Order: sequence, then structure tokens, then C-alpha cells
Amino acid sequence: MNLRNLIRKTNRDERGITGLETAIILIAFVVVATVFAFVVLTTGIFSAERGKETVFAGLQKARGTMEVRGGVVIADNDAVIVQTGITAGTVQWSVATTAGGEAVPLDPAATNNRTVLAYRDAAVILDDVTYTATEIVGDGDLLLEPGELFVMSVDVVDLTGATLTPNSRFTFEIQTPVGAVLDLTRSLPAQLDAVMQLH
Repeated sequence: MNLRNLIRKTNRDERGITGLETAIILIAFVVVATVFAFVVLTTGIFSAERGKETVFAGLQKARGTMEVRGGVVIADNDAVIVQTGITAGTVQWSVATTAGGEAVPLDPAATNNRTVLAYRDAAVILDDVTYTATEIVGDGDLLLEPGELFVMSVDVVDLTGATLTPNSRFTFEIQTPVGAVLDLTRSLPAQLDAVMQLH
């Protein structure tokens, strides 16, 4: 009898099964936590990579822009200055790359990867204006590189339909292949002179 009761007691003791179930549950929690941590880390790394790409794209765009050095000058080539408006002459300004900027092509005769100049005023929109780029400081090519200085000039005759009259406003948009658009908005004074620096 005692042997039979002892065998029954050992068969009914479920402490080992409870420990095994607990171990299985803990292992399942560890596996689920590991998978969740892997997913979170992968998502974080992917987001950080995308953020880095965005920052580098922004830097590329900022580095490709140029800035105006000095003022915008308009010169009237007429022998007699006509106060009703400027019909012949040039508009010019100096440009350089921004600090840490990349090279900007200034060859107006290029067919691709070139800087485009647009003109706007109250009467006309010109999307591709003929301009000349003259090197002041540089290495002899038409590529505006860090440390170089160019003068961009536009002949007023090429601004077909433009109204360069006293107190009128106009805008030149310099659109580089890489980088932000540079807007030059200026106003003519009430009294026209042979040479005027515009503000």
C-alpha cells in the first residue's frame, strides 16, 4: 500500500510541469522582445539614413548657389539720356559662389547643364535672356569656382518689351543647374542718369 501511495503522489506532483511552463513563457517573452527590438532598431536606422540623405541633398543645393557681390548697375548707352525710359544700355552685377559652395557653370552658349537667366517686370516675362559672363578673378574658364569673381551683363536691347522707365521694378532670376534660384529685384529711380547703381 505504501508503495502504491508513493507512486500516486509522485504522479500527482506537478511542480516540474509548472516550472517548465514558466520557462517556456519566459523564452517566448525574450524572443518577442528580441524581434520587437530588432524591428525598432531597423526602423530607426532606416529613418536616420533617410534623414542623412535629406541633409546631404539640402547641403548640395545650398552649396550650388551663388551670391551677388556689390550692387546692380545699369548704364544708359544713349548719347542723350531720355527720361521716359532706357532703351539701350546694359544691366550688370558681380557674382561669386557662396561660402563652401560648389562650381557654377556660366557659359551662356552651353546646351545643357547651364545657368539660365530669366527676366520679369510689370509688362513682360522672358524665360531665357541672353547674357555674357566676364571673368574678373579666375582661371580662364566660364566655370564660377570658389574664390572667383564674374560680372554678368545683359544688354537692354535683348529685353524685348521690357519697361525700364522711372520708378519701375524688374527682377532677374538666376537659375543655376544645382542650387536655389537667386532673385535680383531692383527699382529704377525717378531721375535717370547715365550710370545708376540700383537698390
